[in-house]
Amino acid sequence: MHAVIGFYAENITFSLKRKKVITTWLLEIIRSENKTAKNISYIFCDDSFLLEMNQRFLNHNTFTDTITFDYNEGNEISGDIFISIDRVGENAEKFNTKFTNELYRVMCHGTLHLAGYSDKKTSERLDMRAKEDHYLALLEKRVNVPRETK
Repeated sequence: MHAVIGFYAENITFSLKRKKVITTWLLEIIRSENKTAKNISYIFCDDSFLLEMNQRFLNHNTFTDTITFDYNEGNEISGDIFISIDRVGENAEKFNTKFTNELYRVMCHGTLHLAGYSDKKTSERLDMRAKEDHYLALLEKRVNVPRETK
């Protein structure tokens, strides 16, 4: 089975740079979690689009950086990961990091949700953050994408 990872934009003009490098990294995350990638879409959008989805599908009336829809079958990961580029930009400023670092963190976060991780409880959020840090360091080390700082 060949994995299909796609990158799309909805309501915005955005194109992910270094697609091959990022795709390899995302597949490595999935393999490291003992899962198999099937069909995963990363959809980059604006705040208003993601807010509407948050209201319609999750009954939340708040802005968020990402929403993950899981279509997994057993160990085969499939899903849609919607990412607000507006929110990523604001969070990058808030956390004093570069836009690309925050974007990669959010992409990793959605991928980890598909791999079965939750972040509802404080302990789960801490576990997920540790996993994100681990995989971001892997990206930096293995594919020579340095973590940028402001």
